[in-house]
Amino acid sequence: MSTIAVAAPAPETPVELALPWLPPDEAHPPPNVFVIPAFNEEANLPRLIADLEARPELFPAGSRVLIVDDGSEDETASLVDAYAGDLPLEVIRLDTNRGPGAAFRAGFAAALEGCPDDARVITMEADTTSDLDALPAMLARAAAGAELVLASWVMLNVSQLRRLLSEGAGYFVRRGLGLEATTVSSFFRVYHATVLKHGFRHFGDDLISEPGFACKAEILAKLSALGARVEEVPVGLDSSRRIGKSKMPILRTILAYRRVVARQRAARNAFAP
Repeated sequence: MSTIAVAAPAPETPVELALPWLPPDEAHPPPNVFVIPAFNEEANLPRLIADLEARPELFPAGSRVLIVDDGSEDETASLVDAYAGDLPLEVIRLDTNRGPGAAFRAGFAAALEGCPDDARVITMEADTTSDLDALPAMLARAAAGAELVLASWVMLNVSQLRRLLSEGAGYFVRRGLGLEATTVSSFFRVYHATVLKHGFRHFGDDLISEPGFACKAEILAKLSALGARVEEVPVGLDSSRRIGKSKMPILRTILAYRRVVARQRAARNAFAP
């Protein structure tokens, strides 16, 4: 694994940025650490970087942006290497395409290393379908005490088939895992660093055992089982913003959801009196 970080140059005079998600008495905002898996996203990554650059208020002191290159066959990693702008951008390279589960494990490990307990760990898609305008509302929920804030998708420009499959899979997972969350599979989330640290202390690497897209439902189920306070914020999911097709294999992911549900039920039964 190779990483490169580009530090932002210090401004000549301090710049006061409005942070609407912070309580009035919080003088020193916690850092935000972004973990963004990317597989063959050279077409979308420049737009994502530009979207982040346009929102400097998202980067209090100590913030980082970790792009986890999941064995891309294009120039995804090279784009991050060549970046010379102001974002605290780093790349984490996986030698082969291992799936979102492995990408999140690597990204979380890097994010939590030396990370203060009050930091927020933000995960999102690299294809720009995550609406960054919703992030202040999600961070406000985290500042108010939510330990995990989910983007509850409001689907825009999505085919009827994709909508039905997504809603059906979500219903099955919610019922099977006993979750109240509306959206169980979104990458777009805000975690308190402490809840992720607690999850890894309890489960070890098994916090994320699913290699594919079902890992997000697995993480949600396991952190919920540990008592994490979970809240949701409605966020538009606009697939028209993406260049190229979605990387998620729908039917394979649905089968993986069944595996997650079966595994979690077996774990609960093993500890039942």
